[in-house]
Amino acid sequence: MSSTPPPGWYRDPSYPLVERWWDGTAWTDHRRQPETETPQEPLTGPRPAAGRPGRAKVIALTAAGSVLVAAVVTGVVVLARDAGGSGSGAEAKTTAGSSATTTPSASSPSASEPSADDPSVVEDELNGITLPLPDGWVRAENVADDDVVMTTPGTYDCPGDPGLCRHGQVLSRTATTSDASPEALARGDIADAMDTAFDRDGLGSRPFGGVTSHREVKAGTVAVGGRAGYFVRWRVTTAKGPGGYVQSLAFPSSVGSEAPVIVRFAFDAGADGPPLTDMDRITKGIRPIGDPATGGGVGSSIGASR
Repeated sequence: MSSTPPPGWYRDPSYPLVERWWDGTAWTDHRRQPETETPQEPLTGPRPAAGRPGRAKVIALTAAGSVLVAAVVTGVVVLARDAGGSGSGAEAKTTAGSSATTTPSASSPSASEPSADDPSVVEDELNGITLPLPDGWVRAENVADDDVVMTTPGTYDCPGDPGLCRHGQVLSRTATTSDASPEALARGDIADAMDTAFDRDGLGSRPFGGVTSHREVKAGTVAVGGRAGYFVRWRVTTAKGPGGYVQSLAFPSSVGSEAPVIVRFAFDAGADGPPLTDMDRITKGIRPIGDPATGGGVGSSIGASR
């Protein structure tokens, strides 16, 4: 007889250096760095979705505790394999080459789920926020990065190495460091955001021929969901194609231990890329779940330039 453990953090079977959240039925897309030096034994069961090899760099949860140590040390838990977790084939990652992806189980919480109250927003339940879905954007489907919440529709042939690219993406994740300021978090994240979007993808390809230069175009404080946040925006020049823009936005969550949240933006430049004003609209439209009236306020002016 096999038994199913309660929800909690376990070692990720596909990458044992990080832990992954088990919701009691299936693996979710949320990961974190282990809080103890002695890692838990991995669950024997459904394998999580394939992602970038560098998932050790993933910004993961630090707010939740390791609540299932006792359940793990009592024995090896055998889980029924999730029949609905097979991939749907090669699809484009925004501003990166194509890669295989796995469709999560319908029971798994997802940051790209529509709100039950408003279909024009996307919920990130883990971080306790909703993000507005502007015109010209769709909820994330068939993308390689687990944290992507929305993309521009359709794909195009990348100008560099062979593959499919998208013109824009937005992702939301929880920061690993909880004691850093929003400014330090945003400035510490922006270089990785640029490299991931425009330099080299998880397959080692360079969809845009690599990054040749970048410059800061905007930075400053901003009110996000009633909390004081900070953003940094770079203009990125690539060897091939029009280049693009990346932005890292950091702010405290309004739920739980108020762990900091990082929202990344990656937009193609040029006529085909989404307008930079969409970065501002999404930022100002972020709300705590269940509190749609709380949004941007003092310090929320982040004028865009093209």
